[in-house]
Amino acid sequence: MRLRPLAALSAAAAAVLILAGCASGQGSAQPTGTAAADLCAAAAPSGSASDSVKVDGEAGKPSKATFSTPLEPKELEVTVLDEGKGAAVKPGEFVSYAMTAYNAKTGEELATVGYTPGEFLPSQLSANSVLGQVFGCGKIGTRVVATFPATDKAQAEVYVLDLLGTVPTAAWGEPQGAPAGFPTVALADNGAPKVTIPEGQDPPAKTEVAVLKKGDGYTVNKGDYALIQYTGVRWSNGATFDSTWEKGSPIAYPTTQYVPGFQKALEGQTVGSQVLVVIPPADGYGEGKINETDLKGETIVFVVDILGAQSPTAGSPEE
Repeated sequence: MRLRPLAALSAAAAAVLILAGCASGQGSAQPTGTAAADLCAAAAPSGSASDSVKVDGEAGKPSKATFSTPLEPKELEVTVLDEGKGAAVKPGEFVSYAMTAYNAKTGEELATVGYTPGEFLPSQLSANSVLGQVFGCGKIGTRVVATFPATDKAQAEVYVLDLLGTVPTAAWGEPQGAPAGFPTVALADNGAPKVTIPEGQDPPAKTEVAVLKKGDGYTVNKGDYALIQYTGVRWSNGATFDSTWEKGSPIAYPTTQYVPGFQKALEGQTVGSQVLVVIPPADGYGEGKINETDLKGETIVFVVDILGAQSPTAGSPEE
């Protein structure tokens, strides 16, 4: 038994959940008025199936739903149980959410996920995502019931979902003093970093990590998916070779899919933190002659903002 990925499914909810929100999602980071209106219009209507579900429990906390079985919705239906009291969400924003899922045929509870840190990554809202169709342009604190029809790949299911909050796209932790000898970092208004390499200084022989902002969120563990922003520069000339800020959106991969030095910068850090890491070739892309076509032989420097994290087993109960 697995759940559906609300951040990744089509409107027909045709796929099966392995992890929710494990990609950065779709949407405009700076939505226009038209895009905002589209998100409101994207909200799925209520119907007899979603209206029939009774939910006990306070919004924002795990709930208990009851309904007559079998419940056989013909299309996605969403009933708003609590309109929330926070700000209305906008397309392109990253949101945190939680849910309890039920088998629509039997009423069996399948899983409760997202109420504990590290269970869901933040997901990006857009009008063409199921998450956008479930919450629309609702307010933080919104609780809904969503009923999904059966498909050739998934059973019919009932979800009680809570819209918990929005997540910044830059680290928000408490500023820390950078150690002497590290590259310096200046932040733009949107949080994008500019890295300056110390002039005339040799790079370190081992990977060195400094925390520039200390978050108070979930601690990233080995193998977790981490939602991050980063900028990478060469020590040899200070040139930027990669940046999510330039590409327009954070990314999320397991920590184990990065080079060893980058992995060391993520694991053990807390969500909300900004980390500066200097990675020699041995923990990066290997020894060799420094060149312009790849990063062999290069000591590389990253500024990494940790925006969220998710255990690889979250949302995937045992079958």
